[in-house]
Amino acid sequence: MGDIAIKVENLSKAYQLGDFGTGTLSRDIERKWALLRGKEDPFLRVGETNDRSTAGSSDVVWSLKDINFEIKKGDAVGVIGRNGAGKSTLLKVLSRVTVPTVGSVKIMGRVASLLEVGTGFHPELTGRENIFLNGAILGMRKHEIKKHFDAIVDFAGVERYIDTPVKRYSSGMYVRLAFAVAAHLESEILIVDEVLAVGDAEFQKKCLGKMGEVSKGEGRTVLFVSHNMAAINNLCNKSLLLKHGLLQDYDDTRVIIDKYINSGKESQAEVLGADIQVKKFCSRAIFCALRLVSSKRGITTNFATDEEVVIEFEYEILVDNTILSASIHLIDNMGTCVFSTFNGPSATINVDEFYGKPLVKGKYKSICKIPPSFLNTKNYSINAFLVPENMDDLGIAEEVLSFSMEETGAMRKEYTGEWWGIVRPRLYWSTERM
Repeated sequence: MGDIAIKVENLSKAYQLGDFGTGTLSRDIERKWALLRGKEDPFLRVGETNDRSTAGSSDVVWSLKDINFEIKKGDAVGVIGRNGAGKSTLLKVLSRVTVPTVGSVKIMGRVASLLEVGTGFHPELTGRENIFLNGAILGMRKHEIKKHFDAIVDFAGVERYIDTPVKRYSSGMYVRLAFAVAAHLESEILIVDEVLAVGDAEFQKKCLGKMGEVSKGEGRTVLFVSHNMAAINNLCNKSLLLKHGLLQDYDDTRVIIDKYINSGKESQAEVLGADIQVKKFCSRAIFCALRLVSSKRGITTNFATDEEVVIEFEYEILVDNTILSASIHLIDNMGTCVFSTFNGPSATINVDEFYGKPLVKGKYKSICKIPPSFLNTKNYSINAFLVPENMDDLGIAEEVLSFSMEETGAMRKEYTGEWWGIVRPRLYWSTERM
């Protein structure tokens, strides 16, 4: 296992619902004897996957089922999945908080884990005493803890309260100190669950920076669970995707995030009339149609990076003399707004003769064109807006269209990696000999 930090083979974790007994004393004794010998429970029925959205017939639920993967030393690995996918259960098994029902987990090195706010803290002890207690639980010697003590207190920002019992700490102070202890102690593997949501934005940024330093600078292995895809993307080079307790994929983080965000969501190239899901209605106008068009191939959800993306926006004015503009937000697969635009002069290179003028009742079409070689190779969605003079009367349709950009053959020859950034504009370049 030279360069392997964690190896998981055929891992499954089952939870019993309702009564834990088998029904007879003899079978209870047989089960206990099998478990004492390290054998599988002979009366554990093969239950159902961990799908909370449907009712089941079995009293056994597999929180994890047949999980296999290897994590190399120094890798930062994201664990991605929707609520109930098995993320926290996986981290608890890896942290040895709970044992697997079936399968094995091999871990090379000491593990520091932060699974819940204040895990391992004794409320009656002070912050100082809890630092030494946590260190001892992680297998650190007293002199090792002393070496990092000042750095832990400084990172957590709780110096003034270090000799105060932690039961008087706020939840934010709890998590600051808990993370600081886990990150600074000399463990080879750092496991962090979605606890950073408790901290403020500045502290979250500080934590992500520290985890990056731990992984890239110190060569330690990091496992990180989060619903923040931008944080996962910035920190982790690899990611696991879990769904209903099953491992869907283990790949480069960008690939996994794309798969996660687009799972269960179909690309939409055209939506008409009543099929447009409107979040907020405008009293003066309604959406009639929204579509994505390629000048070469017509209505489509797939565009090459070197072709123009055309967005057609049809709407009907319901009240005479309405002054209204059409607007879109382009959202990338991280949920980031790439840009917002509308048909007014500050956002267009041409003059839209209808902008800013009172419109009579009837149907209108606004067209927005995104130039070639502008968008990166990602999946995108479009939020559409009808914006009258009274901004409170907005019409909003969120993620009403979605599409993907794909690299062209010529570009693949020039550069085979991923282009950094949200957009990829063509800018003026020249080279001359000095």
